[in-house]
Amino acid sequence: MTADTIMDCLEAQGEESYLYLADGSNPIEARSFGAPVSVTGEVVFNTGMVGYPEALTDPSYRGQILVLTYPLIGNYGVPDESIEDEYGLPKFFESKQIHIAGLVVSSYSWEHSHWAAQKSLAKWLQENNIPGVCGVDTRALTKNLREHGSILGRLEVKTKENEADFGRPSSPIMFEDPNIRNLVAEVSTNEVVVYGKGNSPKIIAYDCGMKFNIIRYLVDTHKVELTVVPFSYDLETNSANVEWEGLFLSNGPGDPTMCSETIKSIQYALELNPPRPIFGICLGSQLLALAAGAKTYKMKYGNRGMNQPCIDLRTGRCYITPQNHGFAVDADSLPPLWKPLFLNANDLTNEGIVHTTKPFFSVQFHPEASGGPCDTAFLFDKFVGETRGESQPLILQNGLNYQRKTYKKVLLVGSGGLSIGQAGEFDYSGSQCIKALKEENIEVILINPNIATVQTSQDKDEGNHMADRVYFLPIRPNVVMDIIHKEKPDGIIVSMGGQTALNVGVELWKSGELQKAGVEILGTQIPVIEATEDREIFSEKLKEIGETIALSYSATNIETAIEAANKIGYPVLIRAAYALGGLGSGFADNEAELKSLAAKAFSTSDQILIDQDLRGWKELEYEVVRDNSDNCITVCNMENFDPLGIHTGDSIVVCPSQTLTNREYFMLRRTALKVVRHLGIVGECNIQYALHPESERYCIIEVNARLSRSSALASKATGYPLAYVATKLSLGKNLVSIKNSITKTTTACFEPSLDYCVVKMPRWDLKKFNRVSNKLGSSMLSVGEVMAIGRTFEEVIQKACRMVNPGLTGLDGEDSNIVDECDNKSLEEKLRVPTDERLFAVQLALERGWSVEKIFDLTKIDPWFLSKLSNIANMRKACKHAGTLDELVKENPRQRLQALKMAGFSDRQIARYVGLPATLEGEHKVRSLRKKYGIIPVVKQIDTLAAEFPAQTNYLYMTYSGDTDDVDTIESDEELTPSYRSSVLNTSISTDLDTPSFQRRARALSSGKAVKNLLTAKERGVIVLGCGAYCIGSSVEFDWCAVSCIRQLRRDGFKSIVINYNPETVSTDYDESDRLYFEELSLERVMDIYERENPVGVVVSVGGQIPNNLAGPLRDSGANILGTDATDIERAEDRHQFSQMLDNMSIGQPEWSVLNTKDEAIVFANKVGFPVLVRPSFVLSGAAMRVASSESELRNFLALAEDVSGDKPVVVTKFVEGAKEIEFDAIAKGGEILNYAIGEHLENAGVHSGDATVVLPAQKLYVKTIKHVKRYASSIAKALRITGPFNIQFMAKGNQVQVIECNLRASRTFPFVSKTLNHNFISLATRAMTGMDVEPYKFSLLDIDYVCVKAPMFSFTRLRGADPSLGVEMASTGEVACFGQDQNEAFMQSLLATTFQLPTKNHTILLSIATTEKRQELAGSVEALVKLNKYKLYGTPGTCKYYKEKHNIDLICVTKPANEDDDAPGTALHEIKEGNIDLVINVSDGTGRKDELTAGYLIRRASVDFGTSLITNVKCAVELVICLERGMDKKNAFVPRHIGEFYKIPSVGWTVKENTHPSLH
Repeated sequence: MTADTIMDCLEAQGEESYLYLADGSNPIEARSFGAPVSVTGEVVFNTGMVGYPEALTDPSYRGQILVLTYPLIGNYGVPDESIEDEYGLPKFFESKQIHIAGLVVSSYSWEHSHWAAQKSLAKWLQENNIPGVCGVDTRALTKNLREHGSILGRLEVKTKENEADFGRPSSPIMFEDPNIRNLVAEVSTNEVVVYGKGNSPKIIAYDCGMKFNIIRYLVDTHKVELTVVPFSYDLETNSANVEWEGLFLSNGPGDPTMCSETIKSIQYALELNPPRPIFGICLGSQLLALAAGAKTYKMKYGNRGMNQPCIDLRTGRCYITPQNHGFAVDADSLPPLWKPLFLNANDLTNEGIVHTTKPFFSVQFHPEASGGPCDTAFLFDKFVGETRGESQPLILQNGLNYQRKTYKKVLLVGSGGLSIGQAGEFDYSGSQCIKALKEENIEVILINPNIATVQTSQDKDEGNHMADRVYFLPIRPNVVMDIIHKEKPDGIIVSMGGQTALNVGVELWKSGELQKAGVEILGTQIPVIEATEDREIFSEKLKEIGETIALSYSATNIETAIEAANKIGYPVLIRAAYALGGLGSGFADNEAELKSLAAKAFSTSDQILIDQDLRGWKELEYEVVRDNSDNCITVCNMENFDPLGIHTGDSIVVCPSQTLTNREYFMLRRTALKVVRHLGIVGECNIQYALHPESERYCIIEVNARLSRSSALASKATGYPLAYVATKLSLGKNLVSIKNSITKTTTACFEPSLDYCVVKMPRWDLKKFNRVSNKLGSSMLSVGEVMAIGRTFEEVIQKACRMVNPGLTGLDGEDSNIVDECDNKSLEEKLRVPTDERLFAVQLALERGWSVEKIFDLTKIDPWFLSKLSNIANMRKACKHAGTLDELVKENPRQRLQALKMAGFSDRQIARYVGLPATLEGEHKVRSLRKKYGIIPVVKQIDTLAAEFPAQTNYLYMTYSGDTDDVDTIESDEELTPSYRSSVLNTSISTDLDTPSFQRRARALSSGKAVKNLLTAKERGVIVLGCGAYCIGSSVEFDWCAVSCIRQLRRDGFKSIVINYNPETVSTDYDESDRLYFEELSLERVMDIYERENPVGVVVSVGGQIPNNLAGPLRDSGANILGTDATDIERAEDRHQFSQMLDNMSIGQPEWSVLNTKDEAIVFANKVGFPVLVRPSFVLSGAAMRVASSESELRNFLALAEDVSGDKPVVVTKFVEGAKEIEFDAIAKGGEILNYAIGEHLENAGVHSGDATVVLPAQKLYVKTIKHVKRYASSIAKALRITGPFNIQFMAKGNQVQVIECNLRASRTFPFVSKTLNHNFISLATRAMTGMDVEPYKFSLLDIDYVCVKAPMFSFTRLRGADPSLGVEMASTGEVACFGQDQNEAFMQSLLATTFQLPTKNHTILLSIATTEKRQELAGSVEALVKLNKYKLYGTPGTCKYYKEKHNIDLICVTKPANEDDDAPGTALHEIKEGNIDLVINVSDGTGRKDELTAGYLIRRASVDFGTSLITNVKCAVELVICLERGMDKKNAFVPRHIGEFYKIPSVGWTVKENTHPSLH
C-alpha cells in the first residue's frame, strides 16, 4: 500500500450510478460493480438469502431489474460455467445466460471465498454485459415496491460517454415496459431437443423459459425421455412426429396471455380421449388455466423468493416453496370440474389448479427449486406416475387435527441455577412457554429454584401471563414426583429447562413413575429424546435413512476407550454422554492423554464417547420446527466463524450462514427435515453439522431435541418465537393455525427471510480465576453472550466486540490491549490455538500486514470472514495515516465518514485513531462533525419476511447502511445541550465536593429539563437500559429488574423503550416493551436513540453496572437521568469520595487510604496490619479486588488493580477478619427510605456477597446491630438524595457496624428480596423514579414466619484448574433460593438445589481444616457426626492430630498430596479419585489466592474433577451438620410447598388480605 492508495479503502468503490423509478421519486444513488451499461426494466425483489447464480440465470426474470433483499451478496463468487452435467447443461446454472436486465444489492462483497468459485460475481456480470449496483437501501426500496407494486426502472452507470447529462431528472421516455414484449419468445428454445433418449415414459415439454433443473429432475431422477419443444410448437400438427404420453408446461417470464400458440396446443391436449397427463409449473400453471378457460391477472408485486408457504388443499399440509412470478390465476374464474390445488398461506393467492376427473394439474411454485427448498418434489412423482399409468395413492388429511387433547394443568420443569452451559436462555424459553400455556387457559405449575428469573415472578395482572403456582425446590426426580402427587397435572414439559429438566424427565419416564401417575410428556417423546442423547441409537437411526454421524464409539471403561481410539485414529475427541455443554470433554493426541481425560469424564457419566476429530471443518446449525401433522420448517441456519473443534457456545456465530451456496444450504436443510421427521420430534430442535471446507461432504454432529442456547439466539435473530410456537405445537396445534407474531397477519408456518446479518459473540470471564487455561475446545467456558445486528459483516463484528466488553471501542488488535505484546512467532501460536483472545490476535496479525492466506492456514477461519476483518484493519490504518480529524475529512468527507460508520467504527474509535483524546470530548467532536454532514444511523425493523409484508413490529436495530427509517421519529422541540464538566468536576479528589454551592452547580447541569406534565411524559416514554451480556457478577437478576421496571411503566401508562443486546433475556422479547432496540449500551448509541425518541428520561439503575456507569456521560451529553442524580451516583461509586463522605458523617468504615505509589501502600498496610484489601473504583463483582496477607502479595496485586481502573484511584483497606456481613436493600424517594430489607450472610465477611449464602429475614442479628444499620442507611440515603433502588453492604463485629460499600442501583438480591417478602421492590422504585405517588408497602421483617436462603451456584467443573475456594473475587455463575419454616430447612433445600450431593453413597467424609480456630469452630459438628454413628470420617494429618488430642476423636488418616500425581493408596487424592469419599470439607486459611500449588488446592480441585461434594466454608459445614442431625437427608424429609403457601402463613400482629396486588397498595 502506498501513501496515495492508503486512503482508498475509505472511498466508495465502483462508478457512480443511479436507479430511476417511474413513480417519479428521486433517483437512488448507487455504485456500480457490474458492466458499465445502462438498462431499463421492471424492478422486482427476491427475498432469498442464497442462490444468486441460480436466480440470475432463471429465464423467468427476463427483462427485470432484480433487487436482492439480503444485504451481503457475492460472498461465494460464481462457480465454473464450463462444468456440464451428462446432458451437456451447465451444472450450477439454470440456463446458458444471465436473464435479468440488472442487479441491485445493498452491500457487495468485493472478496469472495468458496472452493467451487471460479470468478467473482462482478467479473461474471461484466463478461455478460449486465449492470450491477450496490450501496442501495434495498429494504426501503422493497417497501416501496411492496406499497406501489412493481415499478418500471432504469439503471444508469456513469461512463465517459454519458458524463454530460448523467444524473438528470427522470422522464417517461426513459422507461420501457418489458411486459409488452413477448418475453417467452426471447427465452424459448428454437429447436426440438431430446434428453434421455430411450427412457420411458415419453414426455413432451414446452420450453417457455424452462430452468435446467427441471430437465435434470425429469430425466435424471425420474428416467423419462424428455422432448423439449419451442413454446410455439403446434402439438396438433406435431411436425417433428414427437411420440408423447405426458405433457409438461414449463416456467417462463412475462404475461401468459402472450403465448397464444402454446395455449392453443394445450387446448388440443385437454380434448384428447383418453386424456394424457398434463403438469404445469409457474407460467405453465397460468397457461393451463387460460387453456381451460379461466382468467389470469398481474399481481401487485408478484411472489419471488424461497420461503412462500403453500397449503395443499387436499391435506391441509403446508410446504415451503420457491417462487418467481408476477401473474397469477384468478381462482374464482375456474370453469366447472377445475379446483384450486394449492393456496398461498400468506396472501391467499392461488398456487395451483387441478382437474377433478382427469390427470391435469399445475402449481404456481417451483418443485424443482433451484435455488430454494425441494419440499414439493413429490409432484414430479405424481406426474410421472400418472404418465406411466400407475394408480396414484389416495392422499388424505391427517386425522390428528381433530383429536386435540385438552389439558387442564401442566407442570413446567425449569432449569435451576445458572451455570456455564445453561444460562438465562431457559428463563426466556420458560417465560414464553408459560405465556403460550396461559393463552390456552391451562393452569401452570412451575418448579424452578432460580429466584432471580422472570418466570418465577408472580405479579398477577392482565398483560403478564405468569405461572399459577411456583415451587422453589431442587429439580430432582423425587421432588418432581412429590409435586405431581400433590398437584395431579395432566401433562409435563421437560424441553424448556435445559439438560437439567430433560434428565429428570428421562429418569422419571424410565422408572415408569410418570406413566403410573398418568402424566403425559408434552412435545417430543422420551424415546425420541433418548435416541438423540444416546450415540449408539442415534447412529443406528441415521443409518436407517442413509445419513452418517462423525465416527464415534461409546465406551464404558478405559480399555474399550483405547480400542475405540485406535479404530478411529488419533487425535480423538473424548466426551461424557448426557452432559451439558460438552462437560468433561477434550481432545487427546495419544494414549496417555486419552487415559487422563477419560478418567475425568467417567466421574460425571458412566458412558463416554470417543469421536473422530473434525477440527478445521465448517460447523453449521439449523433450527427445525415440526408439528404433529408433519409440517416441518427450518427457522434459522447459522454458521460458526470458528471452524469445528470449539464448542458452539464458545464460538462466534453468524446468522444466516455467509459462505454456503444454494446447493449446500438446501442440501443440509433437506437432511435436517429428513432426520427430524425420521426421529419423530414434535416442537423445536436443532441439528449441528460438520461440512468439509473443500467439498460437499458433511456429517451430522448431533441433534438437540429440546430448546437450547441456539434456540434463544435463533428466536432473537429472526424474530420467530421458537419456545412459544414449540409450546403450542406440544399441545397438538399445527403450524398453519398459529399466527406469525410479528406481522400478525401471516402464518407461523414459514421460514424467516433476513435482510440483515447477525453475530453472536460469547463473553468469557476467565481472568477471574487463577490457573484456568483459556484454551477453547469442546467444553464450554463462556458465561454469557451478545448479539449484534447490522447490514454489513464489519458493522456487526465491531458492534459485538463493544457489547461483550464495553471498555473496547471496536475490533482492534493492538489498541485493544487484550493481546500481550508479542513477536511474530508467539503471535502465530496465538492464532493456532483457539482462546478467548484469538479474534483480537487475528486482528493484530492483519494490522501487522499478514496475508489472509497465512492467517487462514493457522486458524482455518474462512477467508471470507478474514477478508472482512482485513477491511477493518485497512480502514484503521487509513485513519491513523490521516493523523487528524481535519486531514481525514479533507476530501470526500461525507463518503469517508459514512464508510467508517457503515463498517461499524464508533465515534470514540475514530477519535482515538486521529489523535483526539479517547474521552467524552474527543467522541463529541467526531459526533458533531458527522451530524454536520448528515450522517446519522437509521432505524430498521426486524420483521421476519424481509419487508415483503407490512409488519406491526416494535423490534428495532440501528445501522448506517440505509437512508430511510422504518419507524417515525419523535420530533422534539428541545435541543439537547451537552454540558461538559466545569473544572471543579474534573478534580475527583476535591475538598469542596460536598459544599452546597458545588451541588447546586452540578444539579443545574443535569436537570436542565423538567417534565412539563405527566400526561405528555407518558406519551414521550421512558428509556430503560438493560443489563448487557451476562457475566460473573451480572446475570439474570438484572434482567428480572429490567422486566419488572418495564412492566410497571406499562401499568402506569408510560411508553417503554428498552435498549439491550443480550439474546438470552426476557427484556429483549419484543412483547415486553413498546419499543425494543436490540442495540449497544454505549454512550453513542444510547444518545442516538435518545435523540430520536425524545423520552422523558432514562432509567440507569435496573441493569447492573453497565448502565450505571453511563449515568455521568449521559448527563454530560444532555440526557435526563431518572431517579438518583448522576452526580450522586458518582459520589457513591468513587470509593474516595464515598469514604470521605462517611468520615464527614462519622459513620464507621474499615481504615482506608488512597493509593498513589506502591511504597505508600506498603507503609499504610504495615501501619494497620495485614491482611489488607486492594480495591479499584467503578467495578462489578470485585474485579481485581484482592486480599493481601503479606508485602510481596500486596506488590503483585497492585499491578493488577492499576490495570483495571485506568485513571480512577485505587483504595487500600484494612481487611477485618471474622466479621458478619449484612445486606441492606432498599427503595428511597428524595432521600427518604420507603421500604427496606435486611439479609445476613451465613459466611463471614471476606466472601464476595455474590458468592455468599444469604438468609432473609436475618435470623441472628442483635437488635442493636439492626438499629445501627437502619440509622446509617437512612443517613446515607439522605446524603446522596437517593431516589430509586439502592443496596448497602455492612459488616458487624460484636456491636460495631461498618459500611463496606453502597450501590445506587438495583443489586443482585432485589428479586430474592421481592419474592421473599411478596412485594416487588422494583415496581415501587419505578414509580418513585417516574415521579408517581408512592405508598410504601406495609410489612414488618420481624413478623415474617418463614425463611428464605439464597445459595450460590458454581461452575468449577468447567473451569479446568480454577481453585474452587471463595474469596473477595466473585466466582459463582448463578444462584438458587428455597423457602423453609426455619433456616435449616431453607438452607438444606437450597444446598440441594445447587445440585449438591449429600454423603449417602458411602457415608464417607474427609476433613482437612487449615487453622486451629477453624478446627475449634467445627469441633462440635465433628462430635455430632460421630454421634450420628453412620459416617466414616477421614482426615489429613494435622486435622487428625488436632481432633485426637483435643477431643479424642479418631479419624482415618490420609496423607496430603505433594503434587498432582501423588495419588498412591493411603493418600487423600487416591481416596477421592477412587470414588471412596462422598464429601470433602476443606477449609483453607482464607487469606486469598496464593500462586503456589498447595495441598488444599489439589484436594479441592480433585473433588471437583471427580464429582465429589465439596464444602470450603466452616459456617456452611456447621449448618450442614445441623441439618444432618435433624434427619433432613432422609427421603421424605420435606413436603413440597409452593411459594403461595409460605405467603399465607399467618403472622403475629398483622394479617395478610387475600390477593393483595404488589403494586397497587
